[in-house]
Amino acid sequence: MAEQSEAPNLLHGILEVTVFEARHLHHALHGGIIQVMTEKIEKTLHLNVEHSNLYATIDVGTARVARTREIEFHPNNPVWNESFRVYVAHSSPDITISVKNQELVDADILGQATVSTSRILSGDLVKDWFELHSEDTHKLHKHKATILAQLQYFDVHADPRWNSGIHLPQFNGVSNCYFPQRTNCNMTLYQNSHLSNRFEPDLQLPNGSSYNPPRLWEELYNSINHAKHFIYVAGWSVDTKITLVRDPERMIPGAEGVTIGELLKRKAEEGVTVLVMAWQDRTSMSFLGNPGLMETHDEETYTFFEESKVKCFLCPRNADKSLTAVQTIEVSWEFTHHQKTVTLDVADENGEGRHVVSFVGGVDICDGRYDDENHTLFRNLDTTYLNDFQQKNFPHADLEHGGPRESWHDVHSRLEGPAAWDVLTNFQQRWKQQAPSEIHHCLLEVTEETFPNPTWFDKQELWNIQVFRSIDDASVVDFPSDPAEASKLGLISRKGVTIDQSIHSGYIEAIRRAKRFIYIENQYFFGSCYAWKEEQDCGCLNLVPIEIALKIASKIRNGERFAAYIVTPMWPEGEPEGETVQAILLWNRLTMEMMYGIIAKAIVDAGLSGKAHPCDFLNFFCLGNREVKANGEYVPPERPEEGTNYLRAQTNRRFLIYVHAKLMIVDDEYVIVGSANLNERSLAGDRDSEIAHGSYQPSYLNGQHSFACGQVHLFRMSIWYEHFMGQYTNLISQVFLEPESLECVRTVRKIAEKLWDLFIGDIIVDLPGHLLPFPVKVLESGDLLDLPKDGLFPDTNAPVKGEKALKLPSLLTT
Repeated sequence: MAEQSEAPNLLHGILEVTVFEARHLHHALHGGIIQVMTEKIEKTLHLNVEHSNLYATIDVGTARVARTREIEFHPNNPVWNESFRVYVAHSSPDITISVKNQELVDADILGQATVSTSRILSGDLVKDWFELHSEDTHKLHKHKATILAQLQYFDVHADPRWNSGIHLPQFNGVSNCYFPQRTNCNMTLYQNSHLSNRFEPDLQLPNGSSYNPPRLWEELYNSINHAKHFIYVAGWSVDTKITLVRDPERMIPGAEGVTIGELLKRKAEEGVTVLVMAWQDRTSMSFLGNPGLMETHDEETYTFFEESKVKCFLCPRNADKSLTAVQTIEVSWEFTHHQKTVTLDVADENGEGRHVVSFVGGVDICDGRYDDENHTLFRNLDTTYLNDFQQKNFPHADLEHGGPRESWHDVHSRLEGPAAWDVLTNFQQRWKQQAPSEIHHCLLEVTEETFPNPTWFDKQELWNIQVFRSIDDASVVDFPSDPAEASKLGLISRKGVTIDQSIHSGYIEAIRRAKRFIYIENQYFFGSCYAWKEEQDCGCLNLVPIEIALKIASKIRNGERFAAYIVTPMWPEGEPEGETVQAILLWNRLTMEMMYGIIAKAIVDAGLSGKAHPCDFLNFFCLGNREVKANGEYVPPERPEEGTNYLRAQTNRRFLIYVHAKLMIVDDEYVIVGSANLNERSLAGDRDSEIAHGSYQPSYLNGQHSFACGQVHLFRMSIWYEHFMGQYTNLISQVFLEPESLECVRTVRKIAEKLWDLFIGDIIVDLPGHLLPFPVKVLESGDLLDLPKDGLFPDTNAPVKGEKALKLPSLLTT
């Protein structure tokens, strides 16, 4: 059962619902405006449609948690027989089951049944004919319309996985997922696309040897360069003009100046099957000189490969055929294919065979992504960044006008073993669904007989890996259309669309298992809008933020330590005063307020008022840099316009480091890496398509009297070394081995605050670290104030708290 001090109507756990059938629905249509309007539309458009389709929805409070498929109208008893297993973290006195009539443009509610939350809190199975009322709670007819449904609630505190960490052999990954957990895998974790030779974190492996962080783009170049059979690339953006290897101190022979486009063409000429599937931005029209809203170079990429042996097509984000015209436009024009994968064959360590490797993560193979641990703003602009200067936060910013460049922090991974094949399957399913007919057949036949999984890995270092996705059946083949069959594969059905939402599931399950701490880096972080103070109907329903807040609240009430560290950009990429950026900042602010409010209440409930602060448990950070002008530094020939953010940032020689990573580390034993942001676009499954994985090393788990000390722990420490520990070598001590401890939380916070003072100070310095507090002040009540006195981000006129968009739909920005 739920803890006594939690909200009395809190549903936190799993809700299983089955909607069977409805009776006497014809009474809801007789004489109604629905029928009249339908007849008028049919007559005007010369249609001969007997009836529209019916479906049912399940809402907990204001949050839609499930929706049946649409079925043809039946005058007496439409039958769905559809079941749902739903994660819930909602407070509401009621659950509402609605029956709706899908019209050509919109849907009308035929009737609603209300089920009291108190009726299911005990966990007993409730199956009943529930009376349907109109929206104003009046009965529909003297012959009452009813719906047969079954509900059962499973409280999270009764789940043996709650607060359990990973225990073997019981833990088999996230259940009900399309891809199961795979064993006997290998994984490499990368921070940024590159690291310089001077990045040497003082960390030791369990065997006593020094930790040597790998370099992503060097290893990607070598893997592509030595592929013999196939190279499959899927990307949000693939820019053929960028070079992967640039560091003169680490130059790979033959790699200098070689662009990714030239490299892929060369491999195709050698007889390697090279397939490139880049997202088609429908707003880009190169023949009109329009690069598109996202500037992904998609048309340039297609043109570059058009006359070569590389098979390339631009992959649109198509909508499922079952959607309405309006929904089709929304999906096709507002959402993207956001996966970033490269799958290819590499040589076994002994050189006797070849096996499949998949690169997965947040790093796009495009401009602006090359960076190392220094995240320079003004240096190397005429060398390393001569042909790759990116700054999308100021209008008209370019190399001619000088820095600051937009530095980039990201995370990626390399998979070997059975999990790499799941990434391959994802590519194959997408290619078969959307590739044009003339290249549809180009997939190479890749089998485990010809590319057997390697067996030479050190068993002590093996990984268990589970691949997750956000994707629907408009983008992949082999998803069953029958809801019952889809459910067996961990898929859900909504609006007639079959959806894989397993990234969302993976995050929820990992947070619920967490015992010690959570560390997150993500480009966006907002959700659980039904619990916000305002804008509860914006549609950003993912549970990640509220799950973290409820986890912390539970720990506080139980007298246990727990900490969450969340690192996001200072603001989303774009002009900070712009409507899109301000709207996203508002979602972020409302999310933070909701989380801190839950934690502050738990502190009061535990009798810790005046003794504990919400920031003792939850902290938000961002990254930034500041640089003194160096000798021999590039001098731009032009000067930014007076009075602009660009000139102010250049004069003060400071700017944010853009956090593009999609990373969560739990208890130093489990890690999620992928392409998915923590927003509704990335987690809903029927918006942006995404791929990620949840992974751990069975040999390096937390014990009763010991902490996990494997690659997940070392990767977290290496990232912290990049962000702040590198300049504070005297701090590399026990304190950072226990991120959940109050000493660690306050130490990290203190370092970030000192760096903030240097970042905004009048004296320009080389910033001795990059971790900054997100610019808000948290009160003991959980309320937020702006950290800057004027409420604006440094060097801008942009409010930190964000503003509601007047023109943009929330569907686009959530």
